[in-house]
Amino acid sequence: MIYLDYQATTPLAPEALAAMLPWLESQHANPHSPHRPGRAARATVEVARDAIAALAPAGGSVSFTSGATEALNWAIKGTTGAIVTLATEHAAVLDTVAAEAARGRRVTVLPVGADGLVDLDRAAAAIRPGVGLVAAMLVNNEIGVIQPIDTLAGLAHDAGALMLCDAVQGYGRIPVPAACDLVAVSAHKLHGPKGIGALWIRDGVTLVPLVHGGGQEAAGRSGTLSPALCAGFGAAARLMTERAAADAAHVDRLWAIATAALAGWDVNGSVTRRYHGNLNVRRDGLDVARLMSECRDLAFSAGSACASGSGRSSHVLRGLGLTEAQARSSIRLGFGRYTGEDELRDGLASIVAAATRQGVMA
Repeated sequence: MIYLDYQATTPLAPEALAAMLPWLESQHANPHSPHRPGRAARATVEVARDAIAALAPAGGSVSFTSGATEALNWAIKGTTGAIVTLATEHAAVLDTVAAEAARGRRVTVLPVGADGLVDLDRAAAAIRPGVGLVAAMLVNNEIGVIQPIDTLAGLAHDAGALMLCDAVQGYGRIPVPAACDLVAVSAHKLHGPKGIGALWIRDGVTLVPLVHGGGQEAAGRSGTLSPALCAGFGAAARLMTERAAADAAHVDRLWAIATAALAGWDVNGSVTRRYHGNLNVRRDGLDVARLMSECRDLAFSAGSACASGSGRSSHVLRGLGLTEAQARSSIRLGFGRYTGEDELRDGLASIVAAATRQGVMA
């Protein structure tokens, strides 16, 4: 199987697995217990916390969550005031914002252009005094486009609002703008384990708790932490720091291979302002379901894994102005650290051959 679905999840780094194993095999203390084994577990948690925080701006702290979905829910529901967000955000933002709107909170959802980028003039008109939160994704999970988070954060602060950045796809790959106030991340998108994420909170920002109970996390999140998951997350974050240059160079080589092989395809979203580990392309008339059936030894996507069972075409692609038919003739290829250059070439050759058999490659 050739795995080309890095936006859905990344392979677990061997180093992350090694960091987790002792806490799965022989060490089982609760990190919130005061005895010696508990303190050892707590120390592991705090070492991991520091490694994850090292990828964030200075002047804040990391609170562990069950994943980025919880982190985003907490950031949105834990704040007050009107909300401004983008039409191409992840469902964890858009659905949470819709729930807040149903409770009476004013919400503005800004459109994006054909390149997937927000119109900053429209953003400036919407982000006015009275707005409490601006929420935008650093690297889009479907099309890889990098939003101007720094500029949006400046507009937010001028209006007296907080800036929430969904950094899930970019954390450790793209620097998180220093002006952010809240940053949501997920371990399994950076070669860590599933089931754990974090919300980075700028010093001085307080949130209403989303999960009530023992208040184990200083910022107010309750629940017993898993030393194993924390250790795996921390090890993965350290690797993102140590391998940053090598990973970036490798992804750039893979991008060059992929764009050359698919030179006749249309790229969805900006070609220049994007992360190179995400290539979302379309070919008019392509039957994606048939393509996937004929490429059974490849793992790739027609859109977000979180919405794959909905039967709907991608809201992100429709947000670019694509027709329903164009959105449904698009595929997303994701690659990274553990993707071999030869296996990528083989996978792309299979996709091109299968598309050619459909008669859409003329």
